[in-house]
Amino acid sequence: MAQNTFDRFYGVIPAGGVGTRLWPLSRAAAPKFLHDLTGSGSTLIRSTYDRLTPLAGERIMVVTGEVHRQAVCEQLPELDEQDLVLESEPKDSGAAIGLAAAILHRRDPETIMGSFAADQVVGPLDVFLEAVREAVHTAATGKIVTIGIRPTVPSTGFGYIRAGERLSIDDAPSATAVAEFVEKPSEDVARKYLASGDYLWNAGMFVAPTALMLKHLELNQPELYRGLDEIAAAWDTPQRDEVVARVWPTLPKIAIDYAVAEPAADAGDVAMVPGVFTWDDVGDFAAIGRLNPASENNHLTVLGDGARVYSDQASGVVVSDSKRVIALIGIDDVVVVDTPDALLVTTEDHAQQVKQAVETLKASGEVDVL
Repeated sequence: MAQNTFDRFYGVIPAGGVGTRLWPLSRAAAPKFLHDLTGSGSTLIRSTYDRLTPLAGERIMVVTGEVHRQAVCEQLPELDEQDLVLESEPKDSGAAIGLAAAILHRRDPETIMGSFAADQVVGPLDVFLEAVREAVHTAATGKIVTIGIRPTVPSTGFGYIRAGERLSIDDAPSATAVAEFVEKPSEDVARKYLASGDYLWNAGMFVAPTALMLKHLELNQPELYRGLDEIAAAWDTPQRDEVVARVWPTLPKIAIDYAVAEPAADAGDVAMVPGVFTWDDVGDFAAIGRLNPASENNHLTVLGDGARVYSDQASGVVVSDSKRVIALIGIDDVVVVDTPDALLVTTEDHAQQVKQAVETLKASGEVDVL
């Protein structure tokens, strides 16, 4: 059974989102998944692709914006043309993942898809793969499966999943039902979640039969479902461009959690496999400091080819995309991001507020640097 089950598995990588908390490094034309933010020599989307190949082989689909086509093809030269799905404009994860499900279902209605965002850092690989294997086996029993991340701190920045009763599934001993999805909590509530051991972070990783994903999409978001179904019907035909141009702009924007996962959980169709691997969504520059530890004698994390940094009694993160010398003296937990046309200076404690700066710049018409 195992071999047949994994023959049905297809990886899907939604590569969207600008990552505004990583401005000015991450921008609309060069979002964070196109950058190496871990010092590994591999961009986030390249690492995500490589992470899925042990289970999916070359059965991997990427959903991204038309503007990123060239960059994605350069970073993933082995990606087949039929597995590159381009959005003319962003429509949130419901449309992106829903379209992938609809296209794959048209090609093979027995497909089990696994959706993994392009901008996450995961390790070690073998622990991640074991969780995905359990998720695929669980999905094969007729479930939408989310991989929940064991929380390490009482984070208020993530949604949570409350585990239900353990399921008895061959080859998936840790699978449980999902009692509910809960929104980002206050710090007091997050501490209670962490102490209880019943709550895991929602990392947006879903493994499911495409038929079941589409069933719940049709039930809960019929307008979105109809539009995606019409596009998928034309996708592998000469009518694709005409249908996409006509239908895609009309689709409602909604996250896959609201469109499918939460209502499916209420219907008892969602299971969870806990992930005990490390996971980081590289949400801000403080995360880059965590992922790239500073040397003991320097106390600075420095990213950027040929970065020229002098420091004296300084600590924090420096990302340089210019040839300018950056000198830091007597300053702690600083974040400096230097690009040819924009400079960011903040602290690690205030790294989350970069998003607000981007929104203000956008509102004031400074779109040339966004």
